[in-house]
Amino acid sequence: MSKGPGVEKMFDAIADRYDLMNRVMTFGQDRHWREFVVGRGGKIGHRWVLDLACGTGEIAAQFQRSNPEARVVGADFSRNMLARASADLSAADIRFQACDANQLPYRDGAFQAVSFGYLLRNVDDSLTVLREVYRVLSSGGRVICLDTTPPARNLLYPFIRIYLAVVIPLLGRLIARDQSAYAYLTGSTMDFHDAESLAGLFREAGFSEVSFKKFMFGTIAVHWGRK
Repeated sequence: MSKGPGVEKMFDAIADRYDLMNRVMTFGQDRHWREFVVGRGGKIGHRWVLDLACGTGEIAAQFQRSNPEARVVGADFSRNMLARASADLSAADIRFQACDANQLPYRDGAFQAVSFGYLLRNVDDSLTVLREVYRVLSSGGRVICLDTTPPARNLLYPFIRIYLAVVIPLLGRLIARDQSAYAYLTGSTMDFHDAESLAGLFREAGFSEVSFKKFMFGTIAVHWGRK
């Protein structure tokens, strides 16, 4: 069964408290991760940037602030997330639109950079999406991915596992009023590719210069590469 309809409905339901929940459960570190993502995008100039799975538009807005001459597009399949982004960032020069990451409605080579946060964990086939991203990137363009990653089984693992399995769903119930959405976050994180395997998928999709950096005790990873 496809993840699409259920995941879309879930993100629609939590859109209003999505940013607050991110602040709380990451202890405010999500701002630093977004800055890191945009920094890996390099200098954009007057060219186009796509923030895929843009959610409430925070990475897209960071790109626009850091590259005021760039033309920024934020795309997502959640209509409620896009409505929130459009309302919160009405003064920003960002184009928001609905789309399916499996079949992007853009021409080949349209973008100098493509970013996506918490996308690949929520699709049926990561490689299909990565190949679409590769298609819409210009030659030499950069891809940057922010997502959760399964924690390493080291001395910290039992404590991290409790935080993921117990604390985050509880925060989801108290703050976002949706415990099941954040229980899904934990389950999908544990079932997702580890950072090394995901880097391999980037290479399989055609990207070069692929690397990654982990954050928050190894539960968050930013991957990047070049076409």
